[in-house]
Amino acid sequence: MGVRPDPRQAGGGQPLTRRGPAMTDATAVGAVNALTGRWARAAVSGEESTVLTGAGAWPLLALLAGAAGGPARGELEAALGVGADGATALGREIVGAMDAMDGVAAATGLWTRHDLPVRPEWEAELPQGVRGVLTGDTERDGKELDAWASRHTGGAIAEMPVPLTPVTQLVLAGALMVKTAWQQPFQPGMLTPKDGPWQGRSLAGLRRTTDDLDGVLRVVPESPAGPLTLSGVAGDNGLDVHLVLGGEGTPGGEVLEAGIGAVAGAYPGWGGSALPFGEAGPGVTVTEVASWDDTPSVGLTTPQFTVNARHDLLRHAELFGLRTAQDTSRGHFPGISPSALAISSGQQSMTASFSAEGFWAAAVTAMALAPGGGPPQRTAKRISVTYDRPFGFLAVHRASGLVLTAGWVTEPEADTPWGRPGLR
Repeated sequence: MGVRPDPRQAGGGQPLTRRGPAMTDATAVGAVNALTGRWARAAVSGEESTVLTGAGAWPLLALLAGAAGGPARGELEAALGVGADGATALGREIVGAMDAMDGVAAATGLWTRHDLPVRPEWEAELPQGVRGVLTGDTERDGKELDAWASRHTGGAIAEMPVPLTPVTQLVLAGALMVKTAWQQPFQPGMLTPKDGPWQGRSLAGLRRTTDDLDGVLRVVPESPAGPLTLSGVAGDNGLDVHLVLGGEGTPGGEVLEAGIGAVAGAYPGWGGSALPFGEAGPGVTVTEVASWDDTPSVGLTTPQFTVNARHDLLRHAELFGLRTAQDTSRGHFPGISPSALAISSGQQSMTASFSAEGFWAAAVTAMALAPGGGPPQRTAKRISVTYDRPFGFLAVHRASGLVLTAGWVTEPEADTPWGRPGLR
């Protein structure tokens, strides 16, 4: 997967800024988010840290669906939640819309074997991007694909996640980068949980306090995963990261899937101003404290974290609509080529980092096809929200509600004696 670089140096050290229309197709946003939720439920065990992006995988599946035939076409439609007839165009539009978002960069690459005939009408519908040729020399071709992955993720993903073989006919890949700086940075410090799986550990803690009780905190008393606490951390470019905490012992995949619905407003909840005193939700305590004034506030404490993951999409082939498409006894994509093609590999590599100054993530998703065949005098309401046990996170485009990344944290960063770095 390669070494994670300094995020400040990704993209030449400049912010990821784009000008263009934000995604407005609510049906497409809902379909992408639904796939992300199902994937999180299936892939996140809660026993180890991970991160994934349905927004990185969905467009590739859509590009394939428009060219698929037979049972594979119906399976891809079911996975996507949209009809195959317009899927290729919709996949192209989503890539373009993400690339137009401030703080987001999206790219697509297509490489085909030199002797594979490709239907020009399908290729013309693809997003703009690299068009390359596979020579059959796996070492040479691999270096070219690895260079593309590294170039489009600022060096974070150093290798194309799918393996190449001498008979690989086609590789379709998508790269996604997400970067934002917090509107209100955190103060670094040490976090030492008193109980739970992180009890007694010295973690790199992050803290901040705000009087925006309802803008940064929401408690959902009932969801399919039980009670949830969501803390929205606003970026300065239209991106937010929502930290999601469920009840103790609730499986991580269930918490993330329900959290995606909660961010979209699917379940009723309370903002901070409406919370009663006492234990008001997972990780939330409401008290009255001595204060210089009577302004209520909410204090958020969370550990700093970096998460790396690699996913084999074919382990959940039915979820992605790729079960039949793997059958090499016949071809499944007549819209791509008159030659018979079947899926041989589907992989995603991803990294994400949450620090005092901001959030940064990068991913490459790829599909390979083979032949088929002073003593104060007042008191104030004080809400404490603490993420001191495993929790989820969702990076969301604020205007459209598109979930760009979803992840689970079981191994936060340790506190270090040589300082507490910010967005590295």
